[in-house]
Amino acid sequence: MFGRRNHHNDSFSKHRAGKSVSSSKPGKRSFRDHAAASKKMEKSFTKKTESPPMGSNLTSPIVTLCVGPGQRLFAAHENILSNSPFFAAICRGQFLESSSKRVNLPEEIPEVFSSVLEYLYKGDYYPKLLHNKRRNTWELEDTDTANNNTVESTVYHQGCGQTLLKDTLVYCTAERYGLDELKRLALRKQGLQSGIQVTTILASARYAYANTPENDSKLRAHYLALIIRSRNIFKRSGTMQMEMEAGGLLFFDLFVAICNHMDDLSAATKSPRTPR
Repeated sequence: MFGRRNHHNDSFSKHRAGKSVSSSKPGKRSFRDHAAASKKMEKSFTKKTESPPMGSNLTSPIVTLCVGPGQRLFAAHENILSNSPFFAAICRGQFLESSSKRVNLPEEIPEVFSSVLEYLYKGDYYPKLLHNKRRNTWELEDTDTANNNTVESTVYHQGCGQTLLKDTLVYCTAERYGLDELKRLALRKQGLQSGIQVTTILASARYAYANTPENDSKLRAHYLALIIRSRNIFKRSGTMQMEMEAGGLLFFDLFVAICNHMDDLSAATKSPRTPR
């Protein structure tokens, strides 16, 4: 129906989720619910980003972590790691011998794992989320205004063979480690990223679908709303056309979201105007 266009350099200036759209699947919170809940998140971030690190006792034993296929070494205090239920179970001795205090994580990405450790120690990871009190807005430190982008926004995933959004990778890692606050922080930061290529967005969306449970729709809803808001760019993308031809749950959810979005617009048009 549409001619193929190969715009591999397509990007957009801002991809904030904005108004979200509702899901018709039973038993789930709608995307609209998640959008309404974001206002509560604003207040919680103000307090949490000003709070002290999650762990303060640095006298516990040191755990050595071998991360990625190259076995890059990290070291962390046991009580800091134990803020994660995943590592707490290991540190209790279920999988870790007390004499070695060594954990192998061959599937993890060192750059992403480094951000997780930074969060466990400091309550945030680079680039940090900053609250501009004068404007009452959230910003990322070290923004590259010349290129309309922020540093370290993407990471190459060797297993996928693709460049993905770092915040999506952090979110999915936090899901595995049971760090809900880190998930919220990563989602907030991703909403502030800009200038990201369409190919990276779509690859990251697929990764998010493959690495989050079905009942965790927040990150998925972010990508659906993002594509709808930036539809003028995505509909001209040859990459988008190829991805849709490949199919998958992402694009069925996108279809449902678009239908709900159109229903909302139709309902707003038909509703009587409030008399002045």
